[in-house]
Amino acid sequence: QVQLVESGGGAVQAGGSLRLSCAASGGTDSFNSMAWFRQSPGKEREGVANLAPRSGMTYYADSVAGRFAISQDNADDTVYLHMNSLKPEDTAMYYCAAARIWRNSPLAPYNYNYWGQGTQVTVSS
Repeated sequence: QVQLVESGGGAVQAGGSLRLSCAASGGTDSFNSMAWFRQSPGKEREGVANLAPRSGMTYYADSVAGRFAISQDNADDTVYLHMNSLKPEDTAMYYCAAARIWRNSPLAPYNYNYWGQGTQVTVSS
């Protein structure tokens, strides 16, 4: 059974950094698309970053490009989101997601079958 568990969220001041982790288990060898999403109250879920594990290709939302980086550690099936120069508008619940098939629009939530429970990130000004 696939399980995605996020960690690393917390409270930070604007300009600070955080690293989120997504520990994956249960059939992860067949994942071809991993991503991070975020959602704040009253807003739709937004794709932040995508990684194609086999090729290493990455995609980023314009709102985070140049500040966030997605990476993987194949040794322990973990995907990271490195977040730098954080802004108050980055405040949200962050979710890890996975799919067995990589599709166009890699930051669209409907392309993902498996989701974690989320980890909260709060950025104060």
